[in-house]
Amino acid sequence: MSPLVWDLGHIAAFEDLWIGHRYGGRPLLRDELMDVYDAFETPRAQRGSLPFLGPAEAREYLGEVRARSLEVLASRGEDLVAELVVRHEQQHCETMLQTLALARLPGYSLSSARPATNGRRMSPHLSGLDLVAVPVGEVTIGAIADGFAYDNERPQHTQLLSGFLIGRAPVSNADYLEFVMRGGYDHRNWWSEEGWAWKEQYDITRPGGWTEALDSEWRVDGLHPLDPAQPVVHVSWFEADAFARAHDARLPTEAEWEKAATWDQERHQANVLPWGDGTAVEGVHANIDQIATGPVRVDAHADGASPYGCLGMIGDTWEWTSSEFTGYPGFVAHPYPEYSEVFFGSGYRVLRGGSWATRSRVITACFRNWDFPQRRQIFSGLRIARDLR
Repeated sequence: MSPLVWDLGHIAAFEDLWIGHRYGGRPLLRDELMDVYDAFETPRAQRGSLPFLGPAEAREYLGEVRARSLEVLASRGEDLVAELVVRHEQQHCETMLQTLALARLPGYSLSSARPATNGRRMSPHLSGLDLVAVPVGEVTIGAIADGFAYDNERPQHTQLLSGFLIGRAPVSNADYLEFVMRGGYDHRNWWSEEGWAWKEQYDITRPGGWTEALDSEWRVDGLHPLDPAQPVVHVSWFEADAFARAHDARLPTEAEWEKAATWDQERHQANVLPWGDGTAVEGVHANIDQIATGPVRVDAHADGASPYGCLGMIGDTWEWTSSEFTGYPGFVAHPYPEYSEVFFGSGYRVLRGGSWATRSRVITACFRNWDFPQRRQIFSGLRIARDLR
């Protein structure tokens, strides 16, 4: 992970590059810092040794950039570049929370956190092994042409999918604990060759945040008792794949995931969000916006259900899919190739749906996240699928 203060400086440099310099036509405020804060040219493993600004200097730099950005936007008018910058900052805030979760700082508290379970609940003890049917048919995948979206979400296109079954909810801690107790990390036939090699090399025996006693898990704000009704979090793609295999299932493709999350069979069109085309109501539709310090019960937000009755498809945990990250048919890089295109075909797997730490301004049902299959510092879980026979 990056040093937290590197992220602060990077947020400032990115904003100055896109609003002050490219949109406003002004010289960069700190041209000498561009290489230090270039995320593509400086991999995370190298950032700790870079000559980045200290905390006070980084905040001062960010303040100067923000003041000039507001000035540029006031004089030139709002533009989609401002939306790019805001969402970029919000995405880095989630990455910084991942770092804080790994650090396990005693006494750390998240100032924005508050109860996140005011929504209407469904039946208790809902399991991620309960499946719903999604019938054969077409589905519209991706973002519409108007408004803001990332290049990898476009162009919108139609796919014909076979019928399939998918989890009504993400896999819960109770579901995953049963997998661990059944010897899930010892059964070679449930693991891919690469996954088994990774597990053996790093002696992986449980999700990233769980204690050895299997009764507690680490969160951003400390150690919590393991709640059986909450989604499992901090699992890699390898672990998610093994869990699915152990249950005679698989991970959904991202097209299947998006259909289960968005497709309204009666209207024959996709919703922007699982519950419709409006915005999320805090604590009612989803656990997002950092209002909690981790996932909440899988049945906590019945009003956020998709047209097929799937719960938790936005928020709580990112969900691994079986799909590798690549461009949609007709993909065009925008506004720069380094955002998406350079990652195509490099072994990345797609995650969908956002987490408790994802901001509502960022997440839609067509937003695509991606990471390497061994990564589990991200707030990642899973949902299983099967072919409909």
